[in-house]
Amino acid sequence: MIKTDILIIGAGPTGLFAVFEAGLLKLKCHLIDALPQTGGQCSEIYPKKPIYDIPGFPEVLAGDLVANLMEQIRPFEPGFTLGERAETIDKQEDGSFVVTTNKGTEHHAPVVVIAGGLGSFEPRKPPITNIKDFEDKGVAYMIKEPEVYRNKRVVIAGGGDSALDWAIFMADVAKEVSLVHRRNEFRGALDSVEKVEELSKLGKINLITNAEVTDLKGNDELEQVVISHKGKASEKEFKDTDYFIPLFGLSPKLGPIADWGLEIEKNAIKVDNSYDYQTNIPGVYAIGDVNTYPGKLKLILCGFHEAAIMCQSAYQRIFPDKKYVMKYTTVSGVSGFDGSKKEAKKEVVKNIN
Repeated sequence: MIKTDILIIGAGPTGLFAVFEAGLLKLKCHLIDALPQTGGQCSEIYPKKPIYDIPGFPEVLAGDLVANLMEQIRPFEPGFTLGERAETIDKQEDGSFVVTTNKGTEHHAPVVVIAGGLGSFEPRKPPITNIKDFEDKGVAYMIKEPEVYRNKRVVIAGGGDSALDWAIFMADVAKEVSLVHRRNEFRGALDSVEKVEELSKLGKINLITNAEVTDLKGNDELEQVVISHKGKASEKEFKDTDYFIPLFGLSPKLGPIADWGLEIEKNAIKVDNSYDYQTNIPGVYAIGDVNTYPGKLKLILCGFHEAAIMCQSAYQRIFPDKKYVMKYTTVSGVSGFDGSKKEAKKEVVKNIN
């Protein structure tokens, strides 16, 4: 049985940053994730997608953000159970918990933190009759490696942030980029909408609104998409393309966690945001996109904030008789973290000399 101070379910950005905050409090963490690697969606779905709202980084690739977080928590030596799904939770007589995975691995901790992002997920597919015939033959529901599309013709469908961001990114990668949206208005950030419109004026993005892709053509590989324009029933556009990428979001599912007795609202876990992001089960917390509360924003930076608050509460739960006085990282002198920084500075001085 694996024993730790804080057991974190989900090794995405929020779960990883929680390790750092816990490390500052000298609390050990172990993480469980169903994916075979850390990073959650940032690693599995869009490692090469640029992110623009991380403080201190005007732009950072999702994969690079994960790499930086892993480097940041390295001094605290967290444990990982990857490629296994948290299946059951059992409360012990002393108030601690045993979480068992689908492969039978048992984990024991006084505090459990659910940082599972959107949970397990699958892409929302457009209602195109023959779309399955072209999956992995020109149709993709996520972009993992942008270089695949270098100098290719790409049609992206969608009206949210993901579709807008990738259209902007692909404008400098693909030979031809078309963005198809069924409405004239977009759901994404205003800045992204303005960038797409500007790139459209410059001829770098073929912007097609009030229309949708309704059929796909090709033999062994995708060769053409059929675009139907709304309000013009007889008008169909046959557009040659190498790839069709519908980005309509993900259908999230909590999986086995939904059966743990937690209070659920719209497929998210309700928490107390007035204090510490604890669930209705004392000792079980939920942070990041997996939780919900009044005014909730599903942003990575909000998950980071929730992780910091949660760790303070977890410390008090684990050590109820100890009073923790918060210190800034510049003066905390945490063993391992502070030491590694000093060694790094010595190496820099050595190289300069």
